[in-house]
Amino acid sequence: MKNDNNNPCRGASTRPNRFATGVALGALLAASMIVAATSAAWSQDKVESPQEPQANAQAKKPKHARAKTAPRQAQAATQAQAAPQAQPTQPPVAPAQFQAESIHVEDVVITATLLPEKSQKVPVAVTVVDGAQAAQANLNNINDISQLVPSLNFRDGASNKDQGLFIRGVGTVTTSPGAEPSVSTVVDGVVLARPGQATLDLFDVDRIEVLKGPQGTLFGKNSSAGVVNVTTAQPTPEFHAYGDVSYYTGKEVRLKTGVSGAIVPGVVNGLLSVVATSYDGNVTNLYNDDKVNGSTHDGARAKFEITPEADLRVLITLDYLHSRETNPTGVITSTNVAYPGGVITPNPNFAKQISPVVASSGNRFINTNTFTYADDDNGGASIQVDKKLGDHTLTSITAYRFWNNEQRQDFDRTSTPSAKQTVDHGKLAFNQVSQELRLASARGQFWEYVAGLYFLHDDDKETYQRTDTLGAVTNTGVAPYGVSNNNIAAFNENTLNLAPTFRAIAGWRLIGDDLSYYHSRQSTAADTGIAASSPYSTGHVFKTGYAARAGFEYDATSWATTYATYSRGYKGPAYNVFFNMVPATQGQVLAAETSNSFELGLKSKLFDNRVLLNLAAFHTVFDNFQANFPNLIGGAVVTNLVNAGTVTSQGVEADFNAAVTDELSLKGAAAFTDAAITSTNVVGRNWPIKGGALPFTPKWKANLRADYTVPWLDQYALDFGTAVRWQSKVQYDLGESPDTIQKAYGIWDADVTLSNASAGLKFTVLVKNILNTSYASYLQSSGATAAPGTAAYVYRWVPRDDGRYFGISIRKEL
Repeated sequence: MKNDNNNPCRGASTRPNRFATGVALGALLAASMIVAATSAAWSQDKVESPQEPQANAQAKKPKHARAKTAPRQAQAATQAQAAPQAQPTQPPVAPAQFQAESIHVEDVVITATLLPEKSQKVPVAVTVVDGAQAAQANLNNINDISQLVPSLNFRDGASNKDQGLFIRGVGTVTTSPGAEPSVSTVVDGVVLARPGQATLDLFDVDRIEVLKGPQGTLFGKNSSAGVVNVTTAQPTPEFHAYGDVSYYTGKEVRLKTGVSGAIVPGVVNGLLSVVATSYDGNVTNLYNDDKVNGSTHDGARAKFEITPEADLRVLITLDYLHSRETNPTGVITSTNVAYPGGVITPNPNFAKQISPVVASSGNRFINTNTFTYADDDNGGASIQVDKKLGDHTLTSITAYRFWNNEQRQDFDRTSTPSAKQTVDHGKLAFNQVSQELRLASARGQFWEYVAGLYFLHDDDKETYQRTDTLGAVTNTGVAPYGVSNNNIAAFNENTLNLAPTFRAIAGWRLIGDDLSYYHSRQSTAADTGIAASSPYSTGHVFKTGYAARAGFEYDATSWATTYATYSRGYKGPAYNVFFNMVPATQGQVLAAETSNSFELGLKSKLFDNRVLLNLAAFHTVFDNFQANFPNLIGGAVVTNLVNAGTVTSQGVEADFNAAVTDELSLKGAAAFTDAAITSTNVVGRNWPIKGGALPFTPKWKANLRADYTVPWLDQYALDFGTAVRWQSKVQYDLGESPDTIQKAYGIWDADVTLSNASAGLKFTVLVKNILNTSYASYLQSSGATAAPGTAAYVYRWVPRDDGRYFGISIRKEL
């Protein structure tokens, strides 16, 4: 990582007419909606009423008792925390045994609208990932989850300060504490203000809802491109405990355990979950033969559900996670740099400096003399109170979170004394306090609504040091800086049930952002990657804005719901505060980023509920897009946060879940995303970025999973699972460097699970990346902004499944 907002973003080459493609695909979806609406006149089935209860008896069954089909074909139907009368879901349990009930796929209950609602009735493009299924496949963080959601992508980095999420091509990656992400991460109702907080280990998770498109009316804070809404397991009145041990090649060990049950029967239920993981890594440092690119995680979560009265529920949550990541600052893939016009500049001197490492696209070796690591402490506490007031529910969520981060990185990526040895050392201390108060009407009314107030205060203090040594000469730059932010908002979203099958939606959010920063830097001399000293400076801004949403939802038949919505997204002003900041030229406040999005959707239940099929088409325009653009400071590439211009993102998404037979289930998703900069005032050093594709977003991305489950010896079930995912080429640099394009690739996984539900036992064997495919989760060119002829190199970030590996997992339920 370079604490210089080091996020090369990206561009692309010539492309077909994006608008025409989007219009054609939108017309196709609209036609399917018209066909579905027309078929309503011929349908003799009863149309589901929006007034029907959302929590049925099936949703209250354990996961293994809900359907006759394989365990992966059904998602967990979970009661919303906002409803105090609802029973919480149980933690994940053992696989399914075969039942006598008819084969079908469960419709998941989610909280995308802050009220419990079946996913097939929510007028939002949302993909739901089951937490237990993800954990079984060794998918343990948001980066991993992006493998299952084609519209969700992830930017890797040497530290979680550099990492970030993208939905439909849009995301903001910056180490500046003065900018907020475009994709909001919400855990158990609490917004995480900084993107680095969102890289936590996802242990004991019930489900993850990925809401695509602007979600500013209800979720508000930093959700102009979408929301990742995480719900962890809830306390249960019945005693339940589990232990889970997993081992994977590469010396990766994961230990998880949890216990839940009544502390005071009928009044207090409790839950305690613990996780401990260790992984050596899949990159070797030839300087000392150590393994790097690994991690250790240790954490716990405790929850207490208190129900002193029938109409009152209090949920107290405490959590803490410590992690150490040993991600190197890039693995060299090339000591050549290609420029536009076919100019290729070799860098033989650097090739000698990294020897015996040989640069290649599949390289997993480094040669550095500085131990690179990032230590992270992430935790907090929250109190949620739900009070029934007649037909209404009043909800209060009070939360405190902290995030402390320390990192040391080998900036020069060599161990040769003849080369400048540059070491970065940074410390961060972040705290946030938030309060949300909202009132929700009952379901089944003509006018259903949620209205509330929101406040968040966060404070960030950082110190970053870069030391550059060549022979007897050492230069150092030290920069203390920080940001304070207050976000206040009032919001409201309404649903008018104009007819049993027709609903109107309207919502708004008024937002105020009070943002200030301070910065200084003391440098012994301007040097490689070190700007000259900068005196203490401050800045302050207060801006107001708004988000909005409107649309219609129509139950065309008993098996098809269509919707059309308009959403306005808003992401507040920003300051580009970082180590090499020059306040005179970089201290101006960036304008707020806004978006206007149109979406058409179809949610259907086909073949007597054997198939759930969802389609969505969208067209979104972002103005004052906040993005990082690379610059050179003292011969080193750093990046500068700017209002890059106007961005257009459009495309089509589909996901399905099918119970083909009693034994066979299929689940998959696909997305076509055409996201590009359509106008800009930023001019690249060597090539323009106008018309270039947005970074970290392939045009095509898809995944498919199949499970075949059969009974064995009357007590057991055998589940044979296989999954494939594929994506087209992706550009990682906003400046369209030809060296930062990851070619199209596919990954094939498989697993076998033997389970005994009555004994609470599950044993899984898996293999990841069967075909041993190597790919980069991020590519960066050290000469991305240099003139042709400049010596440079290209390096990549190596994902966990960069190559085949195996694993086993044993889980015991009590």
